[in-house]
Amino acid sequence: MRLLLCLAAIAVSAVLVSAQGRTKTLDIYVVDVEGGNATLFVTPLGESLLIDTGNGGAAAARDARRILDAARNAGIARIDHLITTHYHGDHVGGLEALAAQIPIRHFIDHGPNVQPNAAIDTFLQKTYPELYRRGPHTVAKAGDRIPIAGIDVRVVASAAAATATPLPGAGGRNPYCATFKPHTVNPVSGQPVGNTEDEQSVGTYVTFGSFRALYLGDLPWNQEFELMCPTNRIGTVDLFVVSRHGQPSSNSEALVHAIRPRVAVINNGTRKGGQPDAMRILYSSPGLEDVWQIHFSLLGGQEYTVPGLFIANGVDDQPAAMPIPPMPLPPPGPNAPPPPAHNGPAYWIKVSAQEDGTFTVTNARNGFSKVYRRELSGTR
Repeated sequence: MRLLLCLAAIAVSAVLVSAQGRTKTLDIYVVDVEGGNATLFVTPLGESLLIDTGNGGAAAARDARRILDAARNAGIARIDHLITTHYHGDHVGGLEALAAQIPIRHFIDHGPNVQPNAAIDTFLQKTYPELYRRGPHTVAKAGDRIPIAGIDVRVVASAAAATATPLPGAGGRNPYCATFKPHTVNPVSGQPVGNTEDEQSVGTYVTFGSFRALYLGDLPWNQEFELMCPTNRIGTVDLFVVSRHGQPSSNSEALVHAIRPRVAVINNGTRKGGQPDAMRILYSSPGLEDVWQIHFSLLGGQEYTVPGLFIANGVDDQPAAMPIPPMPLPPPGPNAPPPPAHNGPAYWIKVSAQEDGTFTVTNARNGFSKVYRRELSGTR
């Protein structure tokens, strides 16, 4: 009996030490995957949610390594929940490489692929089912909740549908709907808009106490209207992980100005995202305090970028002078010049949120941090 009591005391002590070792913050890592997406959430209880797994092909091992580095920094040894927002290679390409190196317990996506692609379809038909047989597989629907201890995660968009029910505290008239102009062509690619994987994106709204964060994957401009008009079903947020890498094919005033983010983080590349049209909307959003960028954007130049303190990564071959005017996007096609390489050290942007709504953003490259204090009730 004495031995059992001692063992029980040791077990309780171990649990207490483990609990004391955990931070009391929700930690969010926006990982540099060179213009793709990988965003890791780790709760105060140590449960994890990863949204997207970065690029495929030759970049898959690199991006998986960068995600693993963030996981190690967060002190986790598994991914409890993985949301694949949609099946474009810059969001799902690194999944197989990552799954070979860290356990993934729960796979979440929007359902079948709507945009045929030989490489992606082979992965989805052969490899992906083998991966999600290791744990539960959920096809997310708009309005669903993802059960994660310590935080509230709600699906606000999925499979080209938006949540029909306003979130708590939301539901007011959205004045920015009156001036909304739908896109008939994608302003980046010049292609007609239509039923691509972008429209299928799984969008998530995460709350931890008074802290609120929103990430909508690559949900396009027209689908933002479906989510936000005529009433604002989201309300306001503290953190906006900017849609579609900061491109003007998303990020309308109807979304960005209505949600009134205090901080926006752009997971862009050196030549993907950060274009003037998107940056003007972000910078003019009511209540915005700061924009943070994963990369310096050549497409924004110095005119539309943020101070270097707020930029996590540059390029390996640093030019003698960064351009002041924005660089025009090269025409698409096989002859387009490749973006500047960045295969050296990669740095994330980390957000640490407290239950009272105070949060800190840190640039891993230079250690620069800024604290955003809890706002008083009724000021937003």
